[in-house]
Amino acid sequence: MDLKHVLDAESVAIVGASKNETKRGFQAIRTLIDEHYGGRIYPVNPKESSILGLKCYKKVSDIEDPVDIALITTPARTIPAILEDCGKKGVHGAVIIAGGFGETGAAGKALEREMVEVARKNHIRLIGPNTSGMINLKDSLNLVGLRDAPKGNIALLTQSGNMALTLITEARVKSQKGFSYYVGVGNEADIKFHEYLAFFRDDPDTKAILMYVEGMSEGRKFLQEAYRTTLYKPIVLLKSGRSSTGQRSAGSHTGSLAGMSEVAKTAFERAGIIVTENPDDLFPMAETLSSLPPIRNNSIAILADGGGHATIASDILTDLGVKMPLLSEKTQARLREILPDAASVPNPVDVAGGTDADPSLFADCARIILQDNNIGGLLIVGLFGGYGIRFAESLALKEEDAAHQMGKMVRKRNKPIVVHSLYSYERPHSLELLRYYNIPVYDSLEVACRCVSALATYGKYLKQYHSKANFVLKWGEKAKEEGKKIIAGARKNGRNALLEFEAKRLLQLHGAPILSERMAKTADEAVEIFRDIGQDVALKIVSPDILHKSDAGGVRTNLTTEDAVRAAFDEIVSNAKAYYAEADIRGVLVSPMAEQGVEVIIGTKIDDQFGPVILFGLGGVLVEILKDVSFRVLPISPPSAKKMIDEIKASVILNGYRGRPPADKKALRRLLLTCSEVVEAYPEIREMDLNPVIVYENGVAVVDARIILTS
Repeated sequence: MDLKHVLDAESVAIVGASKNETKRGFQAIRTLIDEHYGGRIYPVNPKESSILGLKCYKKVSDIEDPVDIALITTPARTIPAILEDCGKKGVHGAVIIAGGFGETGAAGKALEREMVEVARKNHIRLIGPNTSGMINLKDSLNLVGLRDAPKGNIALLTQSGNMALTLITEARVKSQKGFSYYVGVGNEADIKFHEYLAFFRDDPDTKAILMYVEGMSEGRKFLQEAYRTTLYKPIVLLKSGRSSTGQRSAGSHTGSLAGMSEVAKTAFERAGIIVTENPDDLFPMAETLSSLPPIRNNSIAILADGGGHATIASDILTDLGVKMPLLSEKTQARLREILPDAASVPNPVDVAGGTDADPSLFADCARIILQDNNIGGLLIVGLFGGYGIRFAESLALKEEDAAHQMGKMVRKRNKPIVVHSLYSYERPHSLELLRYYNIPVYDSLEVACRCVSALATYGKYLKQYHSKANFVLKWGEKAKEEGKKIIAGARKNGRNALLEFEAKRLLQLHGAPILSERMAKTADEAVEIFRDIGQDVALKIVSPDILHKSDAGGVRTNLTTEDAVRAAFDEIVSNAKAYYAEADIRGVLVSPMAEQGVEVIIGTKIDDQFGPVILFGLGGVLVEILKDVSFRVLPISPPSAKKMIDEIKASVILNGYRGRPPADKKALRRLLLTCSEVVEAYPEIREMDLNPVIVYENGVAVVDARIILTS
């Protein structure tokens, strides 16, 4: 059902209404009245006749007029029956405040399932449970009871009432910005994160979306909706639970899977979401992105009235990957005309006291800098806003004039200006004017720099946006009939794992480079295959009961003679039987020894939150020791495959070292894309492990492969 009837409700029933001022059922009614909610308010309490001058009803179904939404403040055990009654009235939605559901264990999960079943049967959408509530600020529909929340154009989605309180307080104290909606998502028992995204994407009063996430139940649907949303509106997200302790805390609070894994981070970023790990950045980044045009060329200029701040800002921005190109000769010449000889003008621009007597020079410098085609935006750092306080009151008027000019400049040039000011906390009129013109002002230099980085990251994403990153897996469209037969054969035999040669054959069908190899059922056959190969070989046991061949003593390498092959065959079979007497031994795989190269690993699995994901890193034992790997949610595009290879620390090894030639990264990218295609083609694949893959100067070879099917 469209969430409009829920989030834009025109009438609300307060179930659990109370005359006790400490109770939520009183606070909600009082806030709705005090903030002049334009809709109808219906208190529900069988023991009261009226509350705060409003008629009280025994139950929701007794209300004469239509009811859009119910705020239910009663204990968890009462919710299913109340929802049944709401269904009789045709209520569209309900906000469930109570905890005691899926976050508390088996009994709570059972109660949550019952609640959702009742709601769905009665066509009621649920916010929560375990939520602080919901506020529609444009219509003064405040179902939280939090007073003086500032109105604005940022939608706030969180799974923590305290985080919401923090962000709303920060906006009220430090900004002129505010919120269009606040939703405490809670356990996501019914309405999911991605459904809220779809609503806010189409809401004309929302310009950016701010999220605090502990876990989400339908991660892939969220990524798909986020991908559709970020093309039009920025999303800023902090996901908690990066540590094991944080995961336990998040799990106890929401009952949903938590963990700031690399899978989550890279998936969010690929969907165009601005991800931060610092709570202090959340509101400033959302404020900046909702107010200013993005930086389209990842290039910024700094304008400072002191070298210290300019140097620190340069270091921070460089660490964040934002470029600071030299200003053009023409731009530098124009700056020299208006600044003292001591000024530095290449970038950063240090006015060297030139603004002490006339801070309106900031606007003149900003105008010249933003006209430079190499520059995508401007960061002003230092004392602006404080000249009238520190030096002379008369300078405040010049600062205000500069603020007016810079505000109009952003609109005209469509390039952002972000300001750091030591006097932000004083809230002088010049800085309030900047905020009026949607130029954000911060007292923290580091926060200001990270906001600039967010503008650059979002601009870069929009510039590189392409449809192949939409997280939609087109199951089966590219599948080969023979590949389907391989999987069907394993299923028929009662196996949920392909034998090694079956896995390699399936990969080969999609173009993966596989070494020529054959299976021998006897030692004589192994010797015959060795002769045909004509080079050193490796022998590996083939058994559906032995997935980890090395652990069973089922691998022998560097075999150079017929006698060695024969002895190795007998030894491998003997070891396998000793390892597991009941093992179904199909034979021994005879493979040519791979030439030396760089060993890498490629693996895929089904992530609980985001569906199919792919891993890349150095192979062999190094992957366990170094844990130097990259992740992406599937499917991947050619640019994603390239980034996966380049972002691991050990990528320098692939570039060639100590006289060795560079490895064939192009062939490696093709293999990564092949693995993505294989997972697209066969939804039956639960895990795939190619380790090692040998990367040569020209080409790659899959030496070992394992594929596990879904149960």
